[in-house]
Amino acid sequence: MTIPTVQLNDGYDIPQLGYGVFKVPPADTERAVAEALEVGYRHIDTAAIYGNEEGVGAAIAKAGIPRHELFITTKLWNDRHDGDEPDAAIRESLDKLGLERVDLYLVHWPTPAKDNFVHAWQKLIEIRDRGLARSIGVSNFLVPHLERIVAETGVTPAVDQIELHPAHQQRDVTDWAAGHGVAIEAWGPLGQGKYDLFGIPAVKDAASAHAKSPAQVVLRWHLQKGNIVFPKSVRRERLEENLDVFDFELSDAEIAAIDALDPEDGSGRVSAHPDEVN
Repeated sequence: MTIPTVQLNDGYDIPQLGYGVFKVPPADTERAVAEALEVGYRHIDTAAIYGNEEGVGAAIAKAGIPRHELFITTKLWNDRHDGDEPDAAIRESLDKLGLERVDLYLVHWPTPAKDNFVHAWQKLIEIRDRGLARSIGVSNFLVPHLERIVAETGVTPAVDQIELHPAHQQRDVTDWAAGHGVAIEAWGPLGQGKYDLFGIPAVKDAASAHAKSPAQVVLRWHLQKGNIVFPKSVRRERLEENLDVFDFELSDAEIAAIDALDPEDGSGRVSAHPDEVN
């Protein structure tokens, strides 16, 4: 199976579908990542705060897959933005992952109340320039945060990883990203089970029409929108199902019906607001 890639604004390619280990217990991570790699995933998304980088690293080490075939992402946590903390943090992450560099390093949240995300971004630029991260980006950044880091450093992130699912499509962020060549990564792409996404007619009807599950339809919607996604599961059958989304295509009408699920008042967010995480 060939997973399509998205070319980032720095010229590197990222697999459009990966495996995320958010909330995967550390004790289960090595097994889960090993199974994901066996099934065919090559893009793994973790973070320092997840507490499971060691498990990801152990699975990678045992898999025997050539390093150039893997795409590994981790993230800088909120209490490591100041001074030289980002330098220490990336070294710790690399040690846990057993890697000389990551393919993508992200500022996890902007923490605007601390007003230190520009410094954190500048440190990520230096980390990239030293070869410890091939590409760099941000996570949970809204348009004002994005505009500020670009204005103050001259460097545009390769990606912005944001909460994005049919009920919360963040069109202001995605429009800005499209205009500046920033790839969008969708976390919580299935809404984290916090609303009845799979029971909505636009999703359910498309699933019936294509003989696919509602989850597969929503993942396919993301892919056709150009989003990078990494659904999380610890069950092998679900890992396989989430990867089985490249043999069908949603129609323009089916895409439009799912697009229309985004409430105009922006009330569909199911997790924390970036301005409130500090």
